[in-house]
Amino acid sequence: MLEQMEQMNPTLQALLATLFTWALTALGAATVFFFKTISRRMLDAMLSFAGGVMIAASFWSLLAPAIEMAASQNRIAWIPAAAGFLLGGAFLRLVDVILPHLHQGYPVEEAEGIHTSWRRSILLILAITIHNIPEGLAVGVAFGALRHGLVETSFAGACALAIGIGIQNFPEGAAVAVPLRREGFSRLKSFWYGQLSGLVEPIAGVLGAWAVMSITPLLPYALAFAAGAMIFVVIEEVIPESQRAGHVDLATTSAMLGFTVMMILDVAFG
Repeated sequence: MLEQMEQMNPTLQALLATLFTWALTALGAATVFFFKTISRRMLDAMLSFAGGVMIAASFWSLLAPAIEMAASQNRIAWIPAAAGFLLGGAFLRLVDVILPHLHQGYPVEEAEGIHTSWRRSILLILAITIHNIPEGLAVGVAFGALRHGLVETSFAGACALAIGIGIQNFPEGAAVAVPLRREGFSRLKSFWYGQLSGLVEPIAGVLGAWAVMSITPLLPYALAFAAGAMIFVVIEEVIPESQRAGHVDLATTSAMLGFTVMMILDVAFG
């Protein structure tokens, strides 16, 4: 299966990879069929584990290749990485300011983005959807980069990134579906909205792959852009949310485990 996928067009590879990451979001959302509630302690552990994966992926799979790529093209190595990284954070900040959303554990009065009368459940879904934009973009950029045949990129490395993102999508799916169930939604509706939050990943993945395939000089910037967007999400949302209930040591340990898992995946297969 992987050998066949390796021969495909990178855009199709990105689509299949992000459909895989979406499927794991749906699998996480499916836990709502078995549990009506998950302890806050468990949610914090899963969320911080996901944050650790995102941090590791940002460096090992995105920033490091961007720096190596710029150096091999006789550019000043740090410029594309720094510029792309900051632009990625700025983009997510703009989305954060505009798109109404609500983080787990916060009262609806503390919803961020443009003021709206949307229900709490919709705001919770949108918060996870924001998380998924940079994740899908990162996978798409990694596969799109393969078209250029650069030594800094590899099919195995792109697959490792997709697997890592998929692993951390499982708890994100549960983090949407279970609270919706607790607020009175049926199991089926809770699952539906939980998996729906991950559908943005295939869209972002295909767009990312197409962009870097079309404009070669953008590649180091695009890799760093995806990294900046993910780090913004981790620092601005994931870490504060995972420690809000006071489970600081558990959240820190889980984040380190997530980082280690993603680092192993990238180094072993990249």
